[in-house]
Amino acid sequence: MIAERTAPATNDYRRTLGTATLQRMDGEGNERKFTLSFSSEEPYERWFGLEILDHAPGAVDLQRINEIGCLLFNHNRDAVIGKVNRAWLEGNRGMAEVEFDTDEQSEIIFQKVKSGTLKGVSVGYRIDSLEEVQAGKTSADGRFTGPCEIARKWWPFEISIVSVPADATVGVGREAGQQGKIPLSVWESQLQINKNLAGG
Repeated sequence: MIAERTAPATNDYRRTLGTATLQRMDGEGNERKFTLSFSSEEPYERWFGLEILDHAPGAVDLQRINEIGCLLFNHNRDAVIGKVNRAWLEGNRGMAEVEFDTDEQSEIIFQKVKSGTLKGVSVGYRIDSLEEVQAGKTSADGRFTGPCEIARKWWPFEISIVSVPADATVGVGREAGQQGKIPLSVWESQLQINKNLAGG
């Protein structure tokens, strides 16, 4: 059985790529610019099971990140270290050109990325629509096999350079000091999902 449902609008998620793909751009005027991959269709372990971000045409809304997207350090909204010049999809991956700012805080992170000390890339995003695929079943488009939940409509709102990528063995998006703890907002979201599925 395949169930389609809408995710709560208040859920902010984070996802760290297993292999960072930061590449410095060549040419005059590009000294502080990098291209990177910030998302893929690789299944990602969450507290509820595997999550897949669909990258098919129409699935990813890049408008917000292209209009006001920021480059952050460790998802800290007070640690803006640059801007997203443009974002696009390529080969079922989210790609972006980012440019580091020149203030003192940004310069420290820029130098660490430039030297290869910092390599982690993570994305903050929101899911608008999910498809739940039961174990052994196939998704509506035939591309994925369950058990999994596929984000059919989602949008990224920030890209972060991260020092310690999330550990998939303890749950995606949890900091080192939060191992084993599930935030109250997660339980509230699941309660709303259950109500939606039950028709309440």
